[in-house]
Amino acid sequence: MRREARGKTRVAVIGGGYAGMAAAAELARHDIPVTVFEAAATLGGRARRVAFNGVTLDNGLHILIGAYRETLRLIELTRRPQDVDGLVRRPLELIVHPHFHLRAPRLPAPLHLAAALFFARGLDFSGRMKAAAFIAALRRRDFRLQADASVQQLLATYRQPPEVTRYLWNPLCISALNTPPMEASAQVFLNVLRDSLGGARADSDLLLPAVDFSALFPERAAAFVTLHGGRVRPGVTVTAVQRTAGEFVLAAESEHFSHVILAVSPHRLSSLISPHDELAEINKMVQAFSYQPIHSVFLQYSPGSRLPFCMGGIEASYSQWLFDRGRLCGQDGLIGVVISASGAHQNLEQEELARRVNAELSAHFPGLGEPRWHRVIAEKRATFSCSVGLRRPPNRTPIPRLYLAGDYTASDYPATLEAAVRSGVACARLVLENN
Repeated sequence: MRREARGKTRVAVIGGGYAGMAAAAELARHDIPVTVFEAAATLGGRARRVAFNGVTLDNGLHILIGAYRETLRLIELTRRPQDVDGLVRRPLELIVHPHFHLRAPRLPAPLHLAAALFFARGLDFSGRMKAAAFIAALRRRDFRLQADASVQQLLATYRQPPEVTRYLWNPLCISALNTPPMEASAQVFLNVLRDSLGGARADSDLLLPAVDFSALFPERAAAFVTLHGGRVRPGVTVTAVQRTAGEFVLAAESEHFSHVILAVSPHRLSSLISPHDELAEINKMVQAFSYQPIHSVFLQYSPGSRLPFCMGGIEASYSQWLFDRGRLCGQDGLIGVVISASGAHQNLEQEELARRVNAELSAHFPGLGEPRWHRVIAEKRATFSCSVGLRRPPNRTPIPRLYLAGDYTASDYPATLEAAVRSGVACARLVLENN
């Protein structure tokens, strides 16, 4: 882009989550002036820092994988000399304590996965072979289905044994898509398997957070944007986007913008786009979404309390994946428990849910004792339901120079950090192409 053209480009990004900050950072990399408006005081959206009892928590216990190339690229792009690494990289390891343990050795792909399945503890020989045959059959089909179906239907078609479904495929589906297998899109699930288990060995690595999710990327991106002449304005809510004389004006703002990127959550998007007739079809599409919750339960045990792993699962009525925050973040004795998707836990008061989660942890790990305090963070609309055949809007809208960023936009991926970041980068590239 010519330098004089850049001077005419002023971009407003509405939303300071991972999608919005990815768009802003990518534009800042090209010296495009960006102003980010974020309603909350803390950047990160549905992956942000929450302070409680003097301790830094997150409103969702997320992980990254090695295949998240755009997220990792932007984390590195915006890294400052004082920033710690922020991620602990480990080879793929799936634990459902005490029944199942799969760990990928450091071998070239696809040998790493073959060895992981062959030596997986908790599956009989027949189960291991059928899981390996499932992956091999999907690889031959390039992980593509002729028609979408539910994950449950897919597993039945390929005759996956109950223990393989129970300990391997169902936990992966729920954690990746945040949607129960009987509803979840098999094609989106296969996209995730293609890029993780079906990719290079490092693509299946787990990257566990050692810092909170606001510090991991959004705050780094904010500093990067500011360094490149942009602005980040937390605590500012944009209630309307108006067009005038070929430019955009935001409600309560006198400044005019050449481009706008709407990087808000899908359930908030409607209020911003409904006044625009050209966006009626997108509005209809988004209003048809249903949503899935994520509950994060934090329990502070006595100093020195430990799990036998950094991250692993248990088979229980409520608890799914457990994070030893002492091992990961230096928060001694703090255990984080994530409960993905819908279930009976939604009917419990937070105090009761914490009590039941503690009982489950105590049954599996008797040495933990009683927690000193607990905190439950419930995101009732954490992600859209990644259901069969779901229609998702594109990043480009019928209004020139108005774009949509968010994990809900059209993508191979479910509602993940990588999907959010990719959408933001896609919008930034549309801005660069359309000046």
